[in-house]
Amino acid sequence: MYERILVPSDGSSFSDGAIREAARLASELGSTLVLFYAVPFYAVPQYQLAPVMDDLPAVESTADRQLLQKYAEAQARSVFDAAQGLAGLPQERMERHFVMSNSPYEAIIDAARDMSCDLIVMASHGRRGLAGFLLGSETQKVLAHSRLPVLVVR
Repeated sequence: MYERILVPSDGSSFSDGAIREAARLASELGSTLVLFYAVPFYAVPQYQLAPVMDDLPAVESTADRQLLQKYAEAQARSVFDAAQGLAGLPQERMERHFVMSNSPYEAIIDAARDMSCDLIVMASHGRRGLAGFLLGSETQKVLAHSRLPVLVVR
């Protein structure tokens, strides 16, 4: 039924629930689980923002962009390692993909299409408080714009 299931994660506990559900479904169906993370351009994890802000250079040169790319790769690796541990599927049934994008919902939809996924599994929400209110729900945006089925996990 679903051969490739995309599950985006932002590293939150809400995403953890979606990963577990997507992994359970992938296990029952014999599907491949595609872990996905959209890293905002020039961003570092919110919980680390204050301590490293002084270390981040002004992004004006290629070297600065490369440094920020390394930060993004490290963050993605951390999210994927945690997600892979939660999923508990054999490595051959899992893939990892990340992109840098300031529009996570578009990146999720594009990734699902480009990687021939037939289902997207997402948490009902990730960010809390003012950030969630101001940024809106990426899940709602995916629901509104995706042509693929979307399973929302509460």
